[in-house]
Amino acid sequence: MPTDKVPQIPFGAVYFRKSNPPPEDWQRDYRTAAEDGLNIFRHWFMWSVIERRPGVYDWDDYDRQMDLAAENGLKTIIAELTHTVPDWAYRKFAHARQRRMDGRPLTSNMGVSAAVGGFANNGGGAGALSMNCPEVKAAAGAFLTALATRYKGHPALLGYDVWNEVNYAADVDYSDPAKAAYREWLQRKYGDLETLAQAWHRYSYAEWEDIEPPAEIAPYPEGLDWIEFRRDNFYGQMQWRIDTIRAVDPQCLIAAHGIAGAIPNMAANGCDDWLAASKVEIYGMTWVPARKGNQPWRNFYGADMTRAAARGKPFWHAERQGGPLWLQPQVLGRDKEDGRVAEPEDIRVWTMTSFAAGVTGVLNLRWRPLLDGPLFGAFGSYAMDGSRTPRSDMASAIAKWANAPERKDVFAARPVRGDIGLLVVPEAQAWDLLLNHRHCPETYAEAMWGAYRGFFDNGIQADWLHIDDIDAHDTIYAPYPIMLTAAHAERLARWVEAGGTLISEACIGYFGDRGKVGIVQPNHGLDRVFGVREHEVEFMPDIGDRIRFDYDGHSVTGGGFLQSYTLAGGTERGRFADGRLAMVEHTHGRGRTLLVGTHPGVGYFRTSGEANRSYFAGVFAWTGREQHVRLSNGALQARLHDGESGKVLWVVNPTRETQRSAVTLAGRYGTLRFGETHWAAENARIKDDEMVLPPRDVLVVRLA
Repeated sequence: MPTDKVPQIPFGAVYFRKSNPPPEDWQRDYRTAAEDGLNIFRHWFMWSVIERRPGVYDWDDYDRQMDLAAENGLKTIIAELTHTVPDWAYRKFAHARQRRMDGRPLTSNMGVSAAVGGFANNGGGAGALSMNCPEVKAAAGAFLTALATRYKGHPALLGYDVWNEVNYAADVDYSDPAKAAYREWLQRKYGDLETLAQAWHRYSYAEWEDIEPPAEIAPYPEGLDWIEFRRDNFYGQMQWRIDTIRAVDPQCLIAAHGIAGAIPNMAANGCDDWLAASKVEIYGMTWVPARKGNQPWRNFYGADMTRAAARGKPFWHAERQGGPLWLQPQVLGRDKEDGRVAEPEDIRVWTMTSFAAGVTGVLNLRWRPLLDGPLFGAFGSYAMDGSRTPRSDMASAIAKWANAPERKDVFAARPVRGDIGLLVVPEAQAWDLLLNHRHCPETYAEAMWGAYRGFFDNGIQADWLHIDDIDAHDTIYAPYPIMLTAAHAERLARWVEAGGTLISEACIGYFGDRGKVGIVQPNHGLDRVFGVREHEVEFMPDIGDRIRFDYDGHSVTGGGFLQSYTLAGGTERGRFADGRLAMVEHTHGRGRTLLVGTHPGVGYFRTSGEANRSYFAGVFAWTGREQHVRLSNGALQARLHDGESGKVLWVVNPTRETQRSAVTLAGRYGTLRFGETHWAAENARIKDDEMVLPPRDVLVVRLA
């Protein structure tokens, strides 16, 4: 679909969520936004507030938004919110109310982010009614068709955002329409009940109607199928929304945004950023430091995850914090500086961090705060009355800077491929969910985030790498690959044989297809890839912090599981504190492997210990790769971008002190020479290979 109407850098906010802001301020607000360099608004077009009665639509407020955008030169993204259910539909289609595992129906409530009715709070982004019901789907489809018909060709229309914050609740949908869809899905997958019986080890189904969704989350094949069905089902509904809109407007731009939640909620809550991004032209993320934590690694993580999922497509920081957050449970007890009160310097760091990680557009969660509901006063860069603030002044300065003609080549340059890829294996996360319901213990998340942090804190750029994309990297770290299908294991083996370098934490592929434990470990023939056989294994993640192993003179803390080895062609690299073999390196074909018999990522996530940080630096050094950019000061973060017009270096100082650092580029890039500076504070300095950055500021400089 054409994207020629997309601004150089879309920069704006979510503006109208009925009934805020008040109508008497709209004209002034649009004029202010245009004067301040903003070029895009997104509005929530909520089914529950537009279709007041069946077939009776109230478009007045939304028509005014579109017309004001056209008058002021702003583009509009229409966020379809078919998951906000009209009260008449909740009554009319009571038989189609989504149900939780325990049988409770989702209720129709007032919204948190818009103080209007029709929201299924705690239902994720799936809504209170099941789209598996034909009558519900027809009613929602009629609304989408009317919406697209009304605004097709409007001069302010840029496109549509579908399925706000792509996700669903962990315990839906157990309604009768969803159960019927599940049985049909199983029939397509297995063909007959006997084949299903052999796969599930359930031998007394007489009819398809005997099948019920799993009544408990447990590590059995039926649990894997339920996870897979829910993903296919809800993402099929996402595709249906897209198809319905495009049936009216074939050339419209389609965007979507998730919550960068693939770690750890791809399996439980459907946060499959890769799948969502594959369906749209532009993908994005909601990422709010007040909710996630304001640590530098977290702010880079959200953008890095979304960039990986976008697979080269444009991606936006679709909802970025621009103001404070008051009474929500995510902030209670945390320090004021931990994202709770956004200062102008925070706006600068958050925005520029996302740019450094590769985002191609930025929108606030709010242009100005809501005036009612539990999120009153939250997130807006502008004041409660719509007047300018120091925060909005900072956002305006960045918006105008990013959209200046001389910045076109800066943003045309894209982040270079990471120094190492972090392997994301969907079946491993799904099996961990089934093994550890509600992520207790949170071994998966801690292993994945701990590995990312371990490299991040050494200045090493780690890209999130879906197992379908392994050919994009020649060096991979696998933090928690406890389950692999035979096909994925074979693909990894071939990748190593062809010359790849693979580092894996413990129990790679321990569980095989449908969750069956391999008799020989490592499973699926990976014993030959790693040159080892399992000696002993211990699944005791609750006391995994007691595991220690030696690597290059450091006593490294493990976590999660313990798997010791006997050599089968490999070479010893380290032992557990009790003397059992813990680390083995090997060559396989033209590639190399290193197997680590526990999860040091878990240890680092929990303790931030120096020995574990050194471990991640050490295993990266073992690969023989040279990182793109090295800074002598670990308090700063650097990212290198490359494009047709050359390389651009982004350096972020997220601290509250002035920082100094030397800069070294990988030898393959030649001699470091600074060229034109595109962003630097008045008291920033760069000379030769050294720089000085003021607190919470950024340097953006072209390399000569």
